[in-house]
Amino acid sequence: MKRFAYAIVVITLMVAFCHCQKEEGPSERFRLLTSPTWASDSLLVNGLDASGPGGLLENFNGDVKFNEDGTGTFGNFTGTWRFAMDETELVIESESLNFPLTTEIAELTSASLKITTTFPNAANPDEDFKIRMTFRAK
Repeated sequence: MKRFAYAIVVITLMVAFCHCQKEEGPSERFRLLTSPTWASDSLLVNGLDASGPGGLLENFNGDVKFNEDGTGTFGNFTGTWRFAMDETELVIESESLNFPLTTEIAELTSASLKITTTFPNAANPDEDFKIRMTFRAK
């Protein structure tokens, strides 16, 4: 009888433990990033618009979509994306880019995405370009 009571207690604890565990799924930041299609709002280099013809960020102008499978479109680029640094950074890779673009996520809400980064200035190696890209949900 003691064995039976012990077995009931063990089974009850196992069932309770299984029901209390949350199912692991995508994080809130993952859902915020992948849910909408983002439209470029401002693409700035050193505080100036760089989205027009000949601008450093002209190819990022347009829609951006971060797919759940880690692929995406980023203006005129296609490639992959991933979070880094505990989901505070966003890394974008594309065959069209010479190296992975690592950005800091300054803001991520259901309506707004703002990312910042620096980019080497080939004309002046002592001074980096300060880049800020903002997007709004469509």
